[in-house]
Amino acid sequence: MFIADEKDEQYRFGDHGPKYLMRGPRMNFALVQFMPGQDFRAHYHKVMEENFYILEGSVTIVVDNTAHTLTEGQFIHIEPHEVHYVINRSASVVRMVSTLAPFQEADKIEVENPEMST
Repeated sequence: MFIADEKDEQYRFGDHGPKYLMRGPRMNFALVQFMPGQDFRAHYHKVMEENFYILEGSVTIVVDNTAHTLTEGQFIHIEPHEVHYVINRSASVVRMVSTLAPFQEADKIEVENPEMST
């Protein structure tokens, strides 16, 4: 058992990206923040499933070249091998929860940002 406090952690890229509250041994749990216009490189995982739950704001998550705009209270589940790309096209900050499981230390394969269909 352990307790984590968000205030004790930092976003990976200063003001945005994931802020991990737990990394392994069985899953990752992170708060993710993107300022307007910020994005996260397209990638996929061979083993891990990724989930996003939107806490505030609006975000576009492209999965296998199809754009999905999600808002507060919505959830998306991304299977292994599904290429996904996250971008904040809104004028507001977006905050969301991200989980990855089962935990793998090196399971992220980056790809070119995809063409998007809506």
